[in-house]
Amino acid sequence: MSLFATKPIDQIIAEAQETGEHTLKKTLSSLDLTMLGVGAIIGTGIFVLTGQAAGKHAGPAVVVSMILAGIVSAFAALCYSEFAASVPISGSAYAYGYGTLGEFVAWIIGWDLILEYAFGAATVAVGWSGYVVSFFKDIGINFPVVLTKGPWDKITLADGSEVSGIINLPGLLISVAVTLLLIKGIKESASFNSIIVVIKVLVVVLFIIAGIGYVNSSNLGMGCAPGTPGCAEFMPFGFSGVVTGAAVIFFAYIGFDAVSTAAQEARNPQRDMPIGILGSLAVCTVLYVLVAGIMVGLVDYKLLTNAAAPIAVAIDAALQQAQGTTMGTILKVFPTIIKVGAVLGLSSTMVVMVMGQPRVFYSMSKDGLLPTWAAKVHPKYQTPHVTTAITGTIVAILAGIVPISLLGELVSIGTLFAFVIVGTGIIILRRTSPTMNRPFKVPFSPYIPIATVVSAAYLMNSLPLDTWIRLIDWMSIGLLVYFAYSYSNSKLNAETNSANTSSAVASYQPPVAAIIAIIATIILTIAQVKMDMPKATWLDYGIRLFFWVVVGLLVAVLMYGKKASAGRRSAQVKSIGLIISVLNLVAWAGITYWFFVHYTELHGK
Repeated sequence: MSLFATKPIDQIIAEAQETGEHTLKKTLSSLDLTMLGVGAIIGTGIFVLTGQAAGKHAGPAVVVSMILAGIVSAFAALCYSEFAASVPISGSAYAYGYGTLGEFVAWIIGWDLILEYAFGAATVAVGWSGYVVSFFKDIGINFPVVLTKGPWDKITLADGSEVSGIINLPGLLISVAVTLLLIKGIKESASFNSIIVVIKVLVVVLFIIAGIGYVNSSNLGMGCAPGTPGCAEFMPFGFSGVVTGAAVIFFAYIGFDAVSTAAQEARNPQRDMPIGILGSLAVCTVLYVLVAGIMVGLVDYKLLTNAAAPIAVAIDAALQQAQGTTMGTILKVFPTIIKVGAVLGLSSTMVVMVMGQPRVFYSMSKDGLLPTWAAKVHPKYQTPHVTTAITGTIVAILAGIVPISLLGELVSIGTLFAFVIVGTGIIILRRTSPTMNRPFKVPFSPYIPIATVVSAAYLMNSLPLDTWIRLIDWMSIGLLVYFAYSYSNSKLNAETNSANTSSAVASYQPPVAAIIAIIATIILTIAQVKMDMPKATWLDYGIRLFFWVVVGLLVAVLMYGKKASAGRRSAQVKSIGLIISVLNLVAWAGITYWFFVHYTELHGK
């Protein structure tokens, strides 16, 4: 069987409709799904990363970053909605890729989703820890500072000296607690999430109401002469900074992606999934833009650069302006309310993030790409308890030791890459399965899917080079795992697949739009690096172009190699693939070592 054999869509849908002891419980309504999406979206992105994006990249134009990220998310959400309604099965983009792009690409997506969800949950846990520590400090309880940061974080003590942290203990503990809740049951987790979502939306709305009257237009660079004292520059880092800010913040929008992993547990996925995905994104985008605008209007964006709780910093600024007034008295309790809301809100975000990953594992195991124990369902709770426990352990370790800035960038690039694949998948699926039932269809196809691919790639290209190298390293490890285990153990039946595809191959016409999207991405990459990175080196071009050329070759093989998609597994293919993957991993390990030891020192990056 070819590496690019697809799993028949009819078979995927049939599996989604199975019932019994070893299947997932269908209990979620459209409201539950929307709440899950809002629960995931309103979290670390708005409570933590917005301040870093404004202070380091976009300045007051972080509002534009929010809008840009929201537009890219909207394109992707439309594609996800068509997939989730047409192919309602756990596994998100992995399952969609298996039915449209073939097993090898599906594995790449599944491996990428591990990066997205596990690292995403760890990012949220670190943000949760920051707000918890700040809240307890307000009530007179001080955590030992070395137990609030990981070993790669530097802590400045009261005497001015610097020490390294030991472990982020609060982040580790919340990871364990959320894991236990998810093992208990998806409905219980969704009910908990819905209650918390109401609370944190109220907190966000209260911030908007309380802060809007104290916005200083000078902090936004409006109504004052540029360059005068107290007058901020609206776009101090240029438009490239706005784009980088959007890429960093993009992590905040991945909640609708996580909703799609629960498709197999929805009561009526054909109707409910598009409502949950698009509804949660629409609500949160409006709230995000308002919060970002008020935040940078209340306080100088430079003060938000390293703020663990930027919304609290902004409210403190409003409190200073309102001293001696009735509103000033009311605002005194706001920092505490916001911190409590952030703690609860980030808890619900973690629930959705940790929920998503085990369901990707579940689908991959059902297909034979991971060991069978990964598909075990708890006999009482009907949850994938084994993979939930494994995911929780990984999240706890990452939250305990890895800095939040590194985690957030890795999650953003992983999510954006998944969007590229999903956009390409919609284009190909329209051609390979034209008669498939589509309760929801992406409008203006193939233009919206092409826009999804190009816009996601645009944000990916703006992320730092070290993030790109880490992504490629992660994918290289996944390539080795695939040829070492998954290729031989796949359950996809060669004879059935051959029968299902033989008639389609004869009439199949490759969708040119998919190649157009990748070619546009490559051209965009060259132009973007040249215009937005004035100090770009050959490596800035080379790493990004290497990645997109490889993706383009994969898409070309998918489109024009349909006749090779049938046939039995070959030991020779496995051996060649294993050798190539080992050599590839060794090569990238060498490049990574050289980059971080020598290149960064030479170029001061």
